[in-house]
Amino acid sequence: DPCEFRGEGARAVPLAGHVGFDSMPDQLVNKSVNHGFCFNILCVGETGLGKSTLMDTLFNTKFEGEPTQHNQPGVQLKSNTYELQESNVRLKLTVVNTVGFGDQINKEDSYKSIVEFIDTQFEAYLQEELKIKRTLHSYHDTRIHACLYFIAPTGHSLKSLDLVTMKKLDSKVNIIPIIAKSDAISKSELTKFKIKITSELVSNGVQIYQFPTDDETVAEINSTMNGHLPFAVVGSTEEVKIGNKMVKARQYPWGTVQVENENHCDFVKLREMLIRVNMEDLREQTHTRHYELYRRCKLEEMGFKDTDPDCKPFSLQETYEAKRNEFMGDLQKKEEEMRQMFVQRVKEKEAELKEAEKELHEKFDRLKKLHQDEKKKLEDKKKSLDDELNGFKQKKTAAELLQSQAQQAGGSTTLKRDKERKK
Repeated sequence: DPCEFRGEGARAVPLAGHVGFDSMPDQLVNKSVNHGFCFNILCVGETGLGKSTLMDTLFNTKFEGEPTQHNQPGVQLKSNTYELQESNVRLKLTVVNTVGFGDQINKEDSYKSIVEFIDTQFEAYLQEELKIKRTLHSYHDTRIHACLYFIAPTGHSLKSLDLVTMKKLDSKVNIIPIIAKSDAISKSELTKFKIKITSELVSNGVQIYQFPTDDETVAEINSTMNGHLPFAVVGSTEEVKIGNKMVKARQYPWGTVQVENENHCDFVKLREMLIRVNMEDLREQTHTRHYELYRRCKLEEMGFKDTDPDCKPFSLQETYEAKRNEFMGDLQKKEEEMRQMFVQRVKEKEAELKEAEKELHEKFDRLKKLHQDEKKKLEDKKKSLDDELNGFKQKKTAAELLQSQAQQAGGSTTLKRDKERKK
């Protein structure tokens, strides 16, 4: 029997002739080349560490951009997308730069804007996935595939800002630490610096990206390169003539540093590992590890689960109905609470109005009684004045009577005197 059993029911069957499915890899290659590729790099590091220069050197081009200022109020992320073509392969490259990182006096929240930016790209992709009519084949994927973390060439140890930021990012993006401007420290100091950085990353539980060793074709080179992390790099787009050829280099009074000379720096190792060997793995890790973690956490927050309490499959419709019922229940509960609150407020307002009405009645009664008292006083005073007026009139009448009597008596006396004089 030519059949051989492998695994659970799988067997290898020899074919009697050529069928043609061995052309599937070619079909995939042609389709991918026609569609093009995308790759997104996040450059994190303090201002002045040569992030833009390194990008220009990596892709052998001159990207647009201006030097950033040091007076930024906070960390801002600036994203630029470029269409590159090499041979017949097209690459949509997005370079995201952290503007003002490390420039603030208070660096406590420097990492937050970076985390928010990465989560925003994940959220955009998740929303596209959840649409009824999806267009993922033409969707511009902006998820960050690689984070180049630029470490200042101090020669001592990592800064607290570096440790905190990498710790916050390691579950969201593939971190590749690199020592920027490594020609600023000596070779012996550089070796000790690499060991110190690796030790601090391990002791603080920071998970950096490890080049994969499960593929036999790249296992050996990736295993070797994992031992060289973090890469010590130098970037330059300036070409200098060395011997009979032009090379990218940096000229100093004491000599020349060749960017693509592995005895001078690890730039070639970085370019080899990042672009030529592991670019697809970085894209795959972003989707299968970091994005899946974000997606799972986000859907769990929304109430979606794979199984119910009885470990049975949970359909999307059932999950939707359950969440809808839960939402409607919460809505009804809130409506009832608002209604009870409204009734309580109405009762309180009615009590306040009744109390105010009672106070008004009491005030009215007091004013009415006061008015009656004042009226009585006025009537008494009027009566007293009337009595005085009557007494005054009586006295006046009596006085007038007395005056008239006195005038009459005086007149008779005068007549008598006149008569006596005549006699």
